[in-house]
Amino acid sequence: MRNGEKMKKKTNPKILKLIEELSNKKEKIWKDIAERLSKPRRNYAVVNIAEINRYGKNGDVIIVPGKVLGYGDLDKKIIVSALSFSSEARKKIIGAKGKCLEMEELLKENPKGSNTRIFG
Repeated sequence: MRNGEKMKKKTNPKILKLIEELSNKKEKIWKDIAERLSKPRRNYAVVNIAEINRYGKNGDVIIVPGKVLGYGDLDKKIIVSALSFSSEARKKIIGAKGKCLEMEELLKENPKGSNTRIFG
């Protein structure tokens, strides 16, 4: 930060609420995600479908603390949770019989974060 510059604070109420909700969980995975989302938005993960296909396995639950983009193909049934999805990424995940979940949805479905991997 240069002299005279102010550090920007997060103002998106959805992100602020999510960070608070994740921080209040005792499981390490949720605290890790909260910490990543607390950083500047330019540091958020950007993951392509090709990367998910390369490193993911059938039945995996993957969290992307950022955005999922549609470059590449997906041939595995994977549940992906992220802050946002491009429309192409959403089509490819659903087309491969997977699921796209908002982080809040995954938190409700899997409060312990078990069998979940972080990408990005």
